[in-house]
Amino acid sequence: MDHGVPAAGEGRTVELVAAERCRLDAFVSSALEGLSRARAQRLIERGLVRVNGAEARKSAAVAPGDRVVVVLEPTAHAPGDPGVDLPVVYEDDLVAAVAKPAGLAVHGAPGDAGPSVAGWWLAKLGGAAGAFDAERPGIVHRLDKETSGVLLLAKTPAAQAALSRAFEERLAKKVYLAVVDGVPAQPRAVIEAPIDRDPRDRTRMAVTSRGRPARTEYRVVASGNGRAVLEVYPETGRTHQIRVHLAAAGTPVAQDAVYGRAEPGGRQLLHALQIAVPHPAGGVLRAGAPAPADLLAAIRAIAGETVASRYAAVPPATLERGEDS
Repeated sequence: MDHGVPAAGEGRTVELVAAERCRLDAFVSSALEGLSRARAQRLIERGLVRVNGAEARKSAAVAPGDRVVVVLEPTAHAPGDPGVDLPVVYEDDLVAAVAKPAGLAVHGAPGDAGPSVAGWWLAKLGGAAGAFDAERPGIVHRLDKETSGVLLLAKTPAAQAALSRAFEERLAKKVYLAVVDGVPAQPRAVIEAPIDRDPRDRTRMAVTSRGRPARTEYRVVASGNGRAVLEVYPETGRTHQIRVHLAAAGTPVAQDAVYGRAEPGGRQLLHALQIAVPHPAGGVLRAGAPAPADLLAAIRAIAGETVASRYAAVPPATLERGEDS
């Protein structure tokens, strides 16, 4: 194959043209030197690969003349000084759960030597880090840089694969806490709208008929002063899903500079409160992270101390084993 693209440089978009029929993931991997097939599959799963302008599955085939566009994302930092110390809310031989603060990226950007969850985890794993794909060392799911909350990490490749399957099969149950501008028309509802990259700005996501199915349920906890406090239950895991869906519904996450409006010095008021997921060794892992001070202050301004106090702490993380575990 002659693809005319010598290497998988980070942080850019590349365009490829297929010369023969083959699987899409194999084509992308072979076309971009240094890009593993596993990473090609992840890019496809995240909607960062399009064939003739349309999104496709990783098992799809390309034919001669098909035009393939790939949006490349940064890889994780190499082990070293992590530059950050994260609170660990649960840990065993296979899995850890941490409380990620707002402002910390899960993966660092190209050329950015600043702290990240991936860099911290690589340093914590030490010699065991060598067993992982360096592009995603134990990272099971992501939170946006400005979103705080509970994040799961795997200690072995097998545990990572098992947890990733649970997310793909929608077995991970997540609860987010959000403060939004405006008050939803319904006290409880489901937003079901497909999401894809915004064709006018590839750094944003948007509701579009060409997107991947996405489903988000929410419940209004309280409202006042032109804002509302929501518990949000995403059933799918599309990029920026909660932020895009709430903005499309007319109630964007407060302080969201991308999908709503923000004042200097703030951050989007979105927090991953709790998660329950099948543990790789059996049973169900339940973990959470209490709401941080900025979010609690916003809740107090809307609903008072009684409501805010509900989210100032979460139950201790547990591993619940069933009779067959």
